[in-house]
Amino acid sequence: MSVAFIVYVVVIVVPYLRRKPYPAGDPDTFEWHFIVPCLDEQAVIGDTVRYLRGTFDTAHVWVVDDDSADRTAQVVRALSPREDGTPDPYLHLVRRRRPQARTGKGDALNAAYRALLDWSGRHIPKDRTIVAVVDADGRPAADCLAVCAANHLFGDAGVGAVQLDVWMSNRDTEPAHRSWWRRKFGMKLAQLQDLEFRTAIAAIQNSRGYTGTISMGGNGQFTRLSALDSIAGQDGRPWRGSLLEDFELGVHLLTAGWRTGFTTDSHVSQEGLYSLRRFLTQRTRWGQGTMQCGRYLRRIWDSPHLSTLGAAEMMYYLAQPWMQLVGSLLYPIPFLVLLFTTAGDPARVWEWFSDGAWILFAIYGSFGLAPFVIWGPVYQMKCLRSRNILRGIGMGFAYAAYIYTFYITSWRAVLRLIRRRNGWAKTRRNTELDGKPGRPAPRRPVASDMG
Repeated sequence: MSVAFIVYVVVIVVPYLRRKPYPAGDPDTFEWHFIVPCLDEQAVIGDTVRYLRGTFDTAHVWVVDDDSADRTAQVVRALSPREDGTPDPYLHLVRRRRPQARTGKGDALNAAYRALLDWSGRHIPKDRTIVAVVDADGRPAADCLAVCAANHLFGDAGVGAVQLDVWMSNRDTEPAHRSWWRRKFGMKLAQLQDLEFRTAIAAIQNSRGYTGTISMGGNGQFTRLSALDSIAGQDGRPWRGSLLEDFELGVHLLTAGWRTGFTTDSHVSQEGLYSLRRFLTQRTRWGQGTMQCGRYLRRIWDSPHLSTLGAAEMMYYLAQPWMQLVGSLLYPIPFLVLLFTTAGDPARVWEWFSDGAWILFAIYGSFGLAPFVIWGPVYQMKCLRSRNILRGIGMGFAYAAYIYTFYITSWRAVLRLIRRRNGWAKTRRNTELDGKPGRPAPRRPVASDMG
């Protein structure tokens, strides 16, 4: 299994390293709409709206306030008047109210989708209209529209959606904390998230271009409006009820016959999490969402639009959290046997070890760590443009330890499924400091909150 996994890593890392940039396209041939779903995002939404309107002056921005308890809606309203006092025709606020609100991020996106259709009427060129989903702390790069308009992406009429590369904007910024080790740990955690998205995930997405199964992410996700229409159904819901609504959207697009694209020629920046607790909560939600999407296995298998290799790749992805559960039970068994044997007859175990058994441990450790450690030097050289190989190897070992947290989150995810806890509390932003003026006050989590 370890050998097979190493071969898989080599197969995805080589095309990733060899990839060259593609020529950009003309963004003026499309109409662009950014959707920003918000729940209690007062701390960040103002800067995000100003950035989007200032960077993409002809793109529409749709902010969805999902019944926030703070001043999210008021912040957006204050930004609507332009310098001459007239309303900004490119800024739109969609407000939701409970009980319809706080039922999930997908429902908030669906509300914006329907508001966009009502606003545009029937005359909008849906095949030339692109809808982008950006988190409340997201910063799409200034060249992203031109990159997405390229001939191999939205310039191809068969491409229904494009996912940007994801970077962590705070990867080199220490969190504001009095404790030295927490500052260092928080920054390292943000750097490992940056490494994960820009190397391992980017390489996997790049390889999915060959299987035709590129998946969508929740931030920096661009979709053709006609593609959304094709899967929305009579109730106007292109996004469904899974906690992993981005991957779920990709499943529906691919099985409906659309192709999807991924590019590292541009990116969207977001905040990496400094807190291990918040990180585990986020990844538990992602793991649970992956488990929920298991209901689409039959749909994937039966789709005439997916090749056998593509269907197998998607099924492998959906099986990963379950494989992590099995692995967490099986992998410790040899070490437990060794521990008990050593306790009973340590001299015999030492003789066995010194007579050559140490080679087994060396091979096991090398094959078990190498597929993860390799991403450290790759990140150092390709992303940071640094030749500090030793630091890259150190990052690789840190990333190997980082990956083992997924065994924890897989168990937490399955326990949530058993307990039928299908909602989540919003992941708090790094800038949200309790008790500070202008910051939202602490609140109790709502079971159906949007993350």
